[in-house]
Amino acid sequence: MMKIRIYLTVLTLAMVLGACVSGSGTSNLEKAPPNIIYILADDLGYGDLGTYGQLKFSTPHLDQLASEGIQFTRHYSGSTVCAPSRSVLMTGLHTGHTPIRGNQEVKPEGQWPMPASARTLAEGLKEVGYVTGAFGKWGLGYPGSEGDPVNQGFDRFYGYNCQRYAHRYYPEYLWENEEKVYLDGNDWTSTETYAPDMIQKKTLDFIRENRDTSFFAFVPIVIPHAELVVPDDDIYQHYLGKFPETPYEGRPGADYGPDMVISMYCSQENPHATFAAMVHRIDLYVGEIVKVVEELGLSENTIIMFTSDNGPHMEGGADPRFFNSNAGLRGFKRDLYEGGIRVPFIVSWPGIIDRGRISDHPSAFWDVLPTLAELTGFEYGKTDGVSFLPELLGREQPKHEFLYWEFHERGGKQAILKDDWKAVRLNVGQAPEGPLELYNLEKDPREENNVAEAHPELVEAFARMMDEERVPSKKFNFGRRAN
Repeated sequence: MMKIRIYLTVLTLAMVLGACVSGSGTSNLEKAPPNIIYILADDLGYGDLGTYGQLKFSTPHLDQLASEGIQFTRHYSGSTVCAPSRSVLMTGLHTGHTPIRGNQEVKPEGQWPMPASARTLAEGLKEVGYVTGAFGKWGLGYPGSEGDPVNQGFDRFYGYNCQRYAHRYYPEYLWENEEKVYLDGNDWTSTETYAPDMIQKKTLDFIRENRDTSFFAFVPIVIPHAELVVPDDDIYQHYLGKFPETPYEGRPGADYGPDMVISMYCSQENPHATFAAMVHRIDLYVGEIVKVVEELGLSENTIIMFTSDNGPHMEGGADPRFFNSNAGLRGFKRDLYEGGIRVPFIVSWPGIIDRGRISDHPSAFWDVLPTLAELTGFEYGKTDGVSFLPELLGREQPKHEFLYWEFHERGGKQAILKDDWKAVRLNVGQAPEGPLELYNLEKDPREENNVAEAHPELVEAFARMMDEERVPSKKFNFGRRAN
């Protein structure tokens, strides 16, 4: 087992941080390991923040967070849908190795569970003294299973265990650890308590309650995933009438009422205004988190990370083309083109990370675990990640040899990124040795020109890498029967 031990003493700090940390920063780190707040939006596109080019609405708190830290321009999600992306984040293993590689549903509530043998980020941090909490959407194991968040290293969980139930923002109940908590005025017909607001309150409470110890707050915010719905408050009214609208009409059973089907998305008269209001709400949530950290005097001993679990969705009336949510990149959620997996990533740590930095270092979700292990000293085994702590600190950063993804829906897909070359294979379930598409991202960042025929040696090499990189999975096998 690999050991990463960084003891937060003056001597070790001098070795790790060198000349790039100021005297005040060193003093801050000597006090205690940093608190960690990792905020994960749901289906937020690369271009949905002002600091990443969004023009139709503003995100001032997130823009401010970026200006006070580092903004990554080539950060990649763990997958192009919810559950496997979270599995990659928690295990530090890409989708060729991580246990959960697809959105496999379990009835009546939940998803296929992360096995007890999985070694998670939360478990590692808990072992070195962190209090751990998760607030939002889980999706890695049905209630009471070995994949339940309280069985995967989290002391506290509040939110949706099931990502299918998280389609609904006015659910009858949420989960607090292993107990159902019923929400006032919600019964799948009435809609009084907006669940994301309740989850935000519990997040802020957790930060306040653990101000005197080291804590890890994992905040997988459920918005702006469909359904598209927000409270009729000042945020929504601010956007109402600002955009052209085509109402979205849900299928029978989509709307709240006695015949409602939980997994569907409600109708929405003003989908553009609603989507903008949802992203605005995320921005306000982040602003509230930063404000509480500041009020508690924890800013210089708290690292805040913000990203999204995959590219922008097109369900429930969402219109990512209108908002340019993928920033002109090709693809959306469920694609392995850049628009489906390249995501915003902002890291702020006052006094440690230099302000206003832009990084083009290629990084991915499976890098988060080794980064935080290097920072805090917990032990971990095999990982596909490369710590980006040096990049945060302005030091020389080791690079990945390549990045790999696989996707187990819509016929199955694989992708590899090596330097500026990106290879994509579609219909893997029916044609596991099928043709590859090849793109040069430096010359063709929008992946418009497939140059596979001109580079047969690269195609052959990438095809071999795809075959070699994945460990077979009986549960997730591109829809094929496992041998």
